[in-house]
Amino acid sequence: MAGIVGYGSYIPKYRIRVEEIAKQWGADAESYRKGLMVEEKSVPALDQDTITMAVEASLRALSRAGINPLEIGAVYVGSESHPYAVKPSGTTLAEAIAATPEVHCADFEFACKAGSEAMFVALQLVQTGSMKYALAVGADTSQGAPGDALEYTASAGAAAFIMGTENLLATCEHTYSFMTDTPDFWRREHQFYPQHGGRFTGEPAYFKHITGCGEALLQKSGLKPQDFAYAVFHQPNGKFPIRVGRMLGFSKEQISQGLLCPRIGNTYSGSSPLGLTAILDAAKPGDLVFMVSYGSGAGSDGFIWKVTERIEQVRNAAPLTWDIINGEKNYLDYGLYSKYRRKIIKNN
Repeated sequence: MAGIVGYGSYIPKYRIRVEEIAKQWGADAESYRKGLMVEEKSVPALDQDTITMAVEASLRALSRAGINPLEIGAVYVGSESHPYAVKPSGTTLAEAIAATPEVHCADFEFACKAGSEAMFVALQLVQTGSMKYALAVGADTSQGAPGDALEYTASAGAAAFIMGTENLLATCEHTYSFMTDTPDFWRREHQFYPQHGGRFTGEPAYFKHITGCGEALLQKSGLKPQDFAYAVFHQPNGKFPIRVGRMLGFSKEQISQGLLCPRIGNTYSGSSPLGLTAILDAAKPGDLVFMVSYGSGAGSDGFIWKVTERIEQVRNAAPLTWDIINGEKNYLDYGLYSKYRRKIIKNN
């Protein structure tokens, strides 16, 4: 049996409110707040990127795992905002956490499910005995073009998971993946901002794939929605995960602990993984957790986790996700936000 040995989360302290973005473009803030069910979003500082956030989240995962980083056999970073087009994020992360040079590194890309696919591969490697531990990270500093609907939600954050077969705080009971070639969201080489298919990104993209994966995962496991204490889905906004949860038979109460988007926006590859960290912060031994990610292009990874008694020994070894969200925050105006996101760059 393989599963999670340690986990960690990181969210920048900088925020921008929906009203501040709407004011810049003469838009109705209330319509965006209600339509997207988002109040504000996280913003990375000028010296933060996917790698720095991945390091912070991974160090917190190591604190909970209580292992020697030299025992980690693989380091995988899933993101659609890797700092380099031709240089891996994983090698920098591996050295920053003092992993062995013999570690296997790879960067994953699959829109917003790059983090969950890193988790999927890490799980398989430790389950087959190829290595003792494997680290999987979902992290993004996502981009939205000025004035585009994405600008109201595209945010930043990271979640890290160390997979293993001993001293598990959550076992992986079942996995399932589902994909089709659906062009709902894309960014071509040399383009800074992504493009999307508007309402097409909901149906047949998001809802088809999450329900396709979720229904198959329930059938494979023989479990029903009421058997689960929690459920977490990809969160492009606050409404979609609640709606898709109901389509699968889950209540809003089962989803609320891991529903972070209304407070921090869409962290893309970190979205459902960060939601899982918030759930693990609150879960009790024996609780079942249903998780389905989504990445445009398009596909979903599904997991069923069962929490063990060890969770109560390790959860307070690192900051809790909701404590990070509710902790120190610095609010930016649109000018500073544009500077931080490099929408405006000073010419020397």
